[in-house]
Amino acid sequence: MSTQDEVATERSRTVDSAMVPRQFVVTASRRDTRDTRTLELRALGDEPLAFGSGQFTMLSAFGAGEVPISISGDPTRPEVLQHTIRDVGGATRALVAASPGTMLGVRGPFGHGWQVADGRGSDIVFVAGGIGLAPLRPAILEVCADRASYGRVSLLYGARTPEDILFGPDLRVWARDHDIDVEETVDTGPHAWRGRVGLVTQLVARVAFDAAHTLALVCGPEVMMRYAAQALIHCGVTADRIRLSMERNMKCGVGLCGHCQLRELFLCVDGPVLSYDRLEPLMTRAEL
Repeated sequence: MSTQDEVATERSRTVDSAMVPRQFVVTASRRDTRDTRTLELRALGDEPLAFGSGQFTMLSAFGAGEVPISISGDPTRPEVLQHTIRDVGGATRALVAASPGTMLGVRGPFGHGWQVADGRGSDIVFVAGGIGLAPLRPAILEVCADRASYGRVSLLYGARTPEDILFGPDLRVWARDHDIDVEETVDTGPHAWRGRVGLVTQLVARVAFDAAHTLALVCGPEVMMRYAAQALIHCGVTADRIRLSMERNMKCGVGLCGHCQLRELFLCVDGPVLSYDRLEPLMTRAEL
């Protein structure tokens, strides 16, 4: 067998293995908002699923379907796999309804993550919109665990309403115990709301960071990420130091089905985290 044949055979084995779900059991379920829950999973009879911040899995509720879900847990605790899931359809509805003891299928982890360590010695700016805070949470926890290695750290978070704000206790702990400047805003708030109302992108100009030595990590709706990246560039951050987590219609996780294709990129393998200098010419084309 030639070297080329051996490589092809090994790739086939890797793909085949990646397509077989591992069984995980739900050990805890926490309601975060009216339509969002965080599940804690543990591997059944296998090794924990090691992962990096920013990676995702293909999570399946047997009989209901499989969906890509970013990992929202702590990378230093792979024995507890956490997913924060919003109820938006049949499969996600089955997942958020999964009670402790329920068996779920997990494939992955897949994709390139945030590579937070690239920001050591620099300021860090996190920009999150809605449930986009969930994929950023592992990166924030990574920074918190090694806080002295980073400069100023800011978290800019926008939600639809105060009731849609994720991880409220975490936000308070990050600000109080880890010297993170947490700025929140909502699209609309009730009369009793005393916080900010407006776009999260408007917060970029409010926080202090050394633009020449800043790593910015952004996750949320695509239009929000595009404008957040533009606001960061306007403040002096270079496009190659701005990273976005892209989520398209992922199905296989291994770059075979083409559902997540963004021109030459397959986001399940080339992403989901990509630098804005690669994404800028793609995100400004309406047909893409």
